[in-house]
Amino acid sequence: MARYYDLHPDNPQPRVLRQVVDLLRDDGLIAYPTDSCYAFGCQLGNRGGLNRIREIRRLDDRHQFTLVCRDFAQLGQFVKVSNSVFRLVKACIPGSYTFILPATAEVPRRLQDPRKRTVGVRVPKHTVTQALLAELGEPLLSSTLLLPGEDEPMTQGWEIKERLDHLLDAVVDAGDCGLEPTTVVDLSGPEPEILRRGAGDTARFE
Repeated sequence: MARYYDLHPDNPQPRVLRQVVDLLRDDGLIAYPTDSCYAFGCQLGNRGGLNRIREIRRLDDRHQFTLVCRDFAQLGQFVKVSNSVFRLVKACIPGSYTFILPATAEVPRRLQDPRKRTVGVRVPKHTVTQALLAELGEPLLSSTLLLPGEDEPMTQGWEIKERLDHLLDAVVDAGDCGLEPTTVVDLSGPEPEILRRGAGDTARFE
């Protein structure tokens, strides 16, 4: 059974945050809220967690996962950012964007696109997510909490607990957090390519 953590959306309780992070460090898989919608999350090196997300979502090996980072400095450890891309990304974070960029050696090969050697990164604007990332001290390996055959992600923590109780180690509930996933922009080529239109405004990439 998944543990259920109820966190205050504006002032998350430090004791509860530490419990969630301890579980993540023990190779746990969680559902947690972001500024776009709920997501699956586990530690970067958690192979089992990665495989569990693949199984729950029925994802193939080509699916690109996202590294959810605390800030631009942390993001810069995991992706290569040119001067022109720097300005674009810096103007959009924190926010509801996922950027596809060339991965650095810090990113395990299994998380990179096998052909392009890229990875998705984002910096969310959500108090609880930011608090989790600060306590963890590293990015969360994440994927949108969208189940097979469904058009929209779940938005209620209690519903996630009810439906995925036997598949997760914990559900972090901090209230409702929207239905729309992030806007995904590939910045690995000569021109920005919008791969998915979501919560983030796409005007600056067009």
